[in-house]
Amino acid sequence: MSTPITQIRMSDYPGSRAPREIWQTTHDPLPPLKEGQVAARIDWVSIDPGMTAWITDKRGYMPPVRPGGVMRAFGVGEVTESRSENLAVGDWITGFLGVRSHGVFNDKDVRPIAVDMAAPELYLSGLGMTGYTAYFGMMDIGRPEAGETVVVSAAAGAVGSIAAQLAKNAGARVIGIAGGAEKCRYLTETLKLDAAIDYKSEDVAARLDALAPDYIDLYYDNVGGETLDLALERMKYRGRIVVCGAVSQYENMGNPQGPANYLQIVMQSVKMQGFTMRDYMHRVPEALVALAAGLEDGSLICRQHILDGIDSFPDGLELLLAGGNQGKLLIRINH
Repeated sequence: MSTPITQIRMSDYPGSRAPREIWQTTHDPLPPLKEGQVAARIDWVSIDPGMTAWITDKRGYMPPVRPGGVMRAFGVGEVTESRSENLAVGDWITGFLGVRSHGVFNDKDVRPIAVDMAAPELYLSGLGMTGYTAYFGMMDIGRPEAGETVVVSAAAGAVGSIAAQLAKNAGARVIGIAGGAEKCRYLTETLKLDAAIDYKSEDVAARLDALAPDYIDLYYDNVGGETLDLALERMKYRGRIVVCGAVSQYENMGNPQGPANYLQIVMQSVKMQGFTMRDYMHRVPEALVALAAGLEDGSLICRQHILDGIDSFPDGLELLLAGGNQGKLLIRINH
């Protein structure tokens, strides 16, 4: 008898509805393997801001989830059956495994991971797409230098916290923006950033003026909207802006707020560049080595916020979009 699969499917694009209204839990038998495929038990699933772009029919950086399809998600799991020459039973894999308990995957669509080097869930946070996104956005596009002033929005979040630490390790003076006193304390006391701004209780414009009186060399943007506008007003001549995400706009994908102060890009000769990991997949080994070394020597800290059970997915996505998570948000599916 085959292993049953529990999975979360998207019934339809949400449109103006709250996303929680579109999720359906289904139970299906595990399909038989074809040549070149593996079956896996999925132990961990990542909840990411990009999910909001995957459940809209608007053009994005990858095709949307189709109505009726299993919700796309990064996951890690252990191979339980194999008809692959490249993967054996007991190997661990990562990739777009979906919000499900078990699954069958083509071996070319997943990547093996070394669980003897790090815990499996780290490959969804510091050693996964989260870490890689922070690494390439900050170190390849942003290129912080010693003595520069770097501002990171959503700095207590999964990507922002690693990006901020990378800039700090490069010798920059780093200011993090986050929501809430607890997150700001985490930035200054644990991550050792130079300053933190609480956008929920402080005047961000006034605090940026006080903390960066000579303007901003590099702004790493994770939120878009008003915060991006405030940074644009305060960019140094030939400053750089890395556009990693726009979490403040993800619930308004049909009509997102664009930057009102975009003329500062011209007046200050600012370089502003967006990216996604599809630009860097061929360089993942480089990031993996650098991030693993940082986690090993303690120069990088990766905090994880763990939910239990596949049924926690709807609440988890809402928690993420409300900024309520403390670190990289993961679901422990099987344990």
